[in-house]
Amino acid sequence: QVQLDESGGGLVQAGGSLRLSCAATGRTFSGYVMSWFRQAPGKAREFVAAIGWSGDSTNYADSVKGRFTISRDNAKNTVYLQMNTLKPEDTAVYYCAARNPIFTNSNYRAQQTYSYWGQGTQVTVSS
Repeated sequence: QVQLDESGGGLVQAGGSLRLSCAATGRTFSGYVMSWFRQAPGKAREFVAAIGWSGDSTNYADSVKGRFTISRDNAKNTVYLQMNTLKPEDTAVYYCAARNPIFTNSNYRAQQTYSYWGQGTQVTVSS
């Protein structure tokens, strides 16, 4: 069992920055691919970014590429999402998720391959 706890959300003006954190407790954190997803009001939850277990492999949605950076610190059991140049369309609840290790392909967008989810943190970007 892995428990995930997101923090760092809030209200920011367009063009600003936020850093989200996701602290994991429970089973060995370093063995999991970790990802961030988000869900805007009235929309389906969507993939944002993923990072491999060692931190040397990352993948981003086109909508955030060049603005967001995912990273992890396995010693602290924490994954981060640095969000820069925020836009109003980035407004959403952001969730971190741990991918089931039996899935080794690179289809990080497949939400059904994730075993554990956090409760989410709200990010609101004003124009």
